[in-house]
Amino acid sequence: MRRHKHHTTGAVVHLSHKIALDPTCEQEAYFKRACGTSRFTWNWALAEWNRQYEAGLQPTAYALKKAFNSIKYREYPWLEGMHRDAHAEPFSNLGKAWARFFRNLKEGKKAHQPRFKKKGRCRDSFSVANDKFRVNGKTVGLPIIGDVRMREELPFQGTILGATVSRSSDRWFAPLQVEMPLHKARRKRMGAGVEGADLGITSAVVLSTGEEMKAPMPLRGLLRRLKIRSRDVSRKLETAKVAVGIKRGSPMPKGTRLPVSNNGKKTSSALATLYYRIANVRSDFTHKSTNRLCRENQAVGIEDLNVAGMLRNEKLARALSDVGFGQFRWQMQYKGILYGTRVVLADRWYPSSKRCSECGYIFDGLTLKDREWPCSHCGAHHDRNVNAARNLKRLATGTALPVASSAAMPSTDVAHAVSGGKVTPVIYDFRPQEGSGQEDGCAHFRAQLE
Repeated sequence: MRRHKHHTTGAVVHLSHKIALDPTCEQEAYFKRACGTSRFTWNWALAEWNRQYEAGLQPTAYALKKAFNSIKYREYPWLEGMHRDAHAEPFSNLGKAWARFFRNLKEGKKAHQPRFKKKGRCRDSFSVANDKFRVNGKTVGLPIIGDVRMREELPFQGTILGATVSRSSDRWFAPLQVEMPLHKARRKRMGAGVEGADLGITSAVVLSTGEEMKAPMPLRGLLRRLKIRSRDVSRKLETAKVAVGIKRGSPMPKGTRLPVSNNGKKTSSALATLYYRIANVRSDFTHKSTNRLCRENQAVGIEDLNVAGMLRNEKLARALSDVGFGQFRWQMQYKGILYGTRVVLADRWYPSSKRCSECGYIFDGLTLKDREWPCSHCGAHHDRNVNAARNLKRLATGTALPVASSAAMPSTDVAHAVSGGKVTPVIYDFRPQEGSGQEDGCAHFRAQLE
């Protein structure tokens, strides 16, 4: 296929594909030990960092790693059975966490210090360097344990940067990071339309045509079952506390280790499985809706919503979280790179719902409970969400007066709405990527231009 000249500029994209693993019992046991090793190393490094910082020193991740390497096999001989990557990567991650903390403090943003990790309360994962494993079809060769079966092959070719083995509920995954040229990562766009997408709770996505995409709202549908399983876990916890002499309802002393029964493990696993199911249903809808918008349109207008501020509303927080507004915007931005779709972010204060899409009149008296309103200037009757989507569509075509802000990822080729000019026809002269079922929303991608 023919390619654009600008494909030769050297732009690369990082793609990450999360593949399910089928480990044997021995391999799964090693995975659990490696996750524990990574967690132990993080806690050791954080405790040493805090000790040195309180003493007036300036700790660094490199110095801590060097000190740990000099004593690890002498003081912790059980580390000899683990690959070094499991207890090497946490130092780099800790350095990045502290750098992010101080940067947020300097910029006046909300900052949180790195915290200690506790088994059962944090994500189980460990990293493997790119030169320590190999991918061959549906198998991935990991150090010490050898080949592990994968549920599918890696859907794209490129330079593999690394892998992170992680656990969700009782399943293991290996997200593989691949670097490849941007023109090879391009996906075929099936249409040349321009669309505006308004996000909401009743209808997750409303298009300018009046079409509504209903969110599955998995948390609302499974909330009763979630409460039952959470209550079962709490009861098992209280029973374990009584077994060690702690009264019911009393706080547990720090450092106390509770006995874990087989029934306790079963109830905890059932709760984790339910949370995992809820997350999968929500992710499936978000992937399918964003894939469709980017695949069928060359320009899409969306709002720059203050999701964190909206979640402070106690009456709407659960419903907002169940839709997943933050994930929708993030996926639209990186999929805009893959499909060559221009993603236009409307300014946070752009009155998409209050502005009449027919004459441009702004109705300042519109409240959140008003789902329909008549325009007193031209007499048009508007549905709140459809009117907002039409204004966003006009913004995406570059004909509206308010300025659209650039996306957080400038590589999505987002244009300001006041730049003028016509939207160009769709072009199919980039190389399409082979389908792998991810267009249907079952993929976990991350794209970043360099």
